Amino acid sequence: MRLRRWHNQDPFGLAGEQREWRRLVFPAVFLVYLLQTAAGVLRHADGLGVLLGMACLLAFCGCYLLAMVAGRSGDRPVVFWRYYAAMLVLTGLETIFAHQDAFVMLIYVSVLTVAARYTSSIPVILGFAAIAAFVPTWIPAWHAHADASTPAAILIVSLAMFGFFAVVRSNRALTEAQLEVARLATENERTRIARDLHDLLGHSLTTITVKAALAHRLSAVDPDRAAVEIAEVEKLSRRALTDVRAAVTGYREVTLGNELAAAREVLRAAGITAELPGAIDSVDPRDSELFGWVVREGVTNVVRHSRARSCQVRLAERCIEIIDDGIGGQPRAGNGLTGLRERAAAAGARLSLGSGPDGRGWWVRVERDPAGLVAEQADELPVWMQP
Repeated sequence: MRLRRWHNQDPFGLAGEQREWRRLVFPAVFLVYLLQTAAGVLRHADGLGVLLGMACLLAFCGCYLLAMVAGRSGDRPVVFWRYYAAMLVLTGLETIFAHQDAFVMLIYVSVLTVAARYTSSIPVILGFAAIAAFVPTWIPAWHAHADASTPAAILIVSLAMFGFFAVVRSNRALTEAQLEVARLATENERTRIARDLHDLLGHSLTTITVKAALAHRLSAVDPDRAAVEIAEVEKLSRRALTDVRAAVTGYREVTLGNELAAAREVLRAAGITAELPGAIDSVDPRDSELFGWVVREGVTNVVRHSRARSCQVRLAERCIEIIDDGIGGQPRAGNGLTGLRERAAAAGARLSLGSGPDGRGWWVRVERDPAGLVAEQADELPVWMQP
């Protein structure tokens, strides 16, 4: 736990220090159990010895609280261990004045030991308990009898601190896990928005560009037809704006039927013969959105890159294929294909793509059934794609 020293409204860090000292209220109250040591000083010492014994006890209390502050800050380990060593020395000195009652101070040293070393502190804790149990009986001048209360207190308090710090560590791990989950969720949302915006704007802007170019060519020979195309460009622009807003909020819906209708228009505007399915009843409804994205990205790439004269979209219950007769070539792992592969993987489907055996033509296939299209449609595929 690190002490926050600097604050916007507290440039000298005083508020942070005050909050840190307020955290020491309970440890300070816990020091009341050192009254047993004080009673031991009054019982076993007199005159100057009482004053020295009380001074050692007060110094021990100060070192304990200062060690707590240094330990909480986390950036002053050397200071912490200096106070820790001073507490051990003061405990040893206190045995001169309080005899066996001085070993109550080892309870507080044990608390700091657990806090600083956790599991590796077990041998030290057992050593403190052994000292409190046996040393008083080894010094004849103390006339002390075996007493298990102080060793038991050291072990019980240390065990309680083990439990306390286990909870602290669990809470810290849980907090870190929650922060990591939040970070990953944010990254996933950014990826989703980037992917959706690419897919939406890539398709829409390609369609707008094609229609605008067509309107430009028609403006001189057929102004009425050019006006119709410009009106469609306006409509597409408005729809693209709506789609972008919906993508940002995560409530945009893509369907296979809508994308096939849009594909027919953009292929027609680009002068590409479209061979599209007349019905989509055979498609599993759960695949409608995924197949809609396939049509959108596939047709956009056909218009942009293929220089094709025709484009076919073939459907089966669990499979969709887009085939063109363009220039073919090797695929490039752009944002569109990467996003489409991510969508397919998320839906438990597989994306396949490639060109024809002569290097011409291009095909994209997304399928849930590894066998591809159903058997009754296999004979309709190009020869080089038939099973």
